[in-house]
Amino acid sequence: MHAITSATAADVPHIHALIHALAEYERLAHLVVGTEAELREALFGATPAAEVLVAREEDEIAGFALFYPTFSTFLARRGLWLEDLFVLPGYRGRGIGKALLVALAGIARARQCGRFEWNVLAWNTPAIGFYQSLGATLMEDWRLCRTTGDSLVALAAKP
Repeated sequence: MHAITSATAADVPHIHALIHALAEYERLAHLVVGTEAELREALFGATPAAEVLVAREEDEIAGFALFYPTFSTFLARRGLWLEDLFVLPGYRGRGIGKALLVALAGIARARQCGRFEWNVLAWNTPAIGFYQSLGATLMEDWRLCRTTGDSLVALAAKP
């Protein structure tokens, strides 16, 4: 049986390891540069940037969901953005991913959010099917835009 709880600072080493495992799965390990100390500060410092739910099975952390608030001008309401959801391979198929999403939907409802959103990689057909089976809609007309590193510095410096 699994339990979904809010993460604590003591969970940070496990969350950091899960982030690395997620990056390996997504073929993006080369992009993970945040340290455990930076993650601890981001989640439990003076101004937390995000929250995390952890899924435990028999006191072992089996998965996590990292999320934070957004805002919709069209709805004039807050939203909830799921940044990362990951369940370790050995724990998949036990309902943990669904339990994490259900818990997040409950948080979104309790906080009166108008939206609960996340991205999924286009090649990740198992995840796409899973999300659609839970009622999620793929936003085919929308594309993610990003600046980072040198491009972010250059954009910020434009007159």
